[in-house]
Amino acid sequence: MAKNSLIGGSIWEEYSQKVQDLMNHPQNMGELTEDDAKNEGGKLIIADFGAESCGDAVRLYWIVDEATEVIKQAKFKSFGCGTAIASSDTMAELCKGKTVSEAVKITNIDVEKAMRDTPDVPAVPPQKMHCSVMAYDVIKAAAASYKGVDAASFEDDVIVCECARVSLGTIKEVIKINNLKTIEEITNYTKAGAFCKSCIKPGGHEAREHYLVDILRDTRAEMDHDHLLAISDSKIEGSNTVNFDDLTVVKKFQQIEAVIDENIRPMLVMDGGNLEILDIKEGGDGMSDVYIRYLGACSGCASSSTGTLFAIEAVLQEKLSKNIRILPV
Repeated sequence: MAKNSLIGGSIWEEYSQKVQDLMNHPQNMGELTEDDAKNEGGKLIIADFGAESCGDAVRLYWIVDEATEVIKQAKFKSFGCGTAIASSDTMAELCKGKTVSEAVKITNIDVEKAMRDTPDVPAVPPQKMHCSVMAYDVIKAAAASYKGVDAASFEDDVIVCECARVSLGTIKEVIKINNLKTIEEITNYTKAGAFCKSCIKPGGHEAREHYLVDILRDTRAEMDHDHLLAISDSKIEGSNTVNFDDLTVVKKFQQIEAVIDENIRPMLVMDGGNLEILDIKEGGDGMSDVYIRYLGACSGCASSSTGTLFAIEAVLQEKLSKNIRILPV
């Protein structure tokens, strides 16, 4: 019976030809036994994984050379849809010839890309990406069995998007670094939410602990808080509420230079003059003595040691501290 008489032709068009071929003619389906392992001179590993989201399950068989940890043979059994069979078959093929440690690095994206007919066209529709995730998870289960560890030990962070294997830490970091503001931007940068979409918000085919909408909201709130805190700290540092005398000489120099740049230097430059700060010393009377040198027209100006000097000192005392004293050199 023709495909189009069973389901819409447009649905079939979302599957690559490789996937369709593997659905009907998987190359690695079957099982491996202890006798097979003995003949290959390796150790038999059997691992199971079931996906509650779709009712599928897969069993993975490995024969591992214990001397090199290379996977010499890999087969699978799958109880699920055609996409699960194709994904599991591809996963088993990718495992062959790799060490156990290398196999753990095979992701669901690697499985999906291996099933593509052309590099830029997805092999399966988004809602079927979870099938390749199941293939990835059973690899972890097999590796954990071989190494005698828990499968969770292979995860460095909480996974938010199972389809693209994107972690919570990665999503938060990308939002902050790139100042992302929408779910669409997160998807463009990380691929999270690009496939089954269950991780975007509650209501998808699988309940999640973390959703992109919440991560975006909370991370943006974090960013806003940090930004406001930085502004507040900056204003406090530049205001009279800061104990200027407790600052380091470097900090004092920076604050004085900033006030001069904003409030004093423009007026001096307009008259063909300028000034530079030479040194800051703590006076015995608790004053901060700021030694300056006039430049340009100011160096020969009669008011530089009277009115101009007092004006500079008054501005710095108003903006920073009453304990500032200006001394021309």
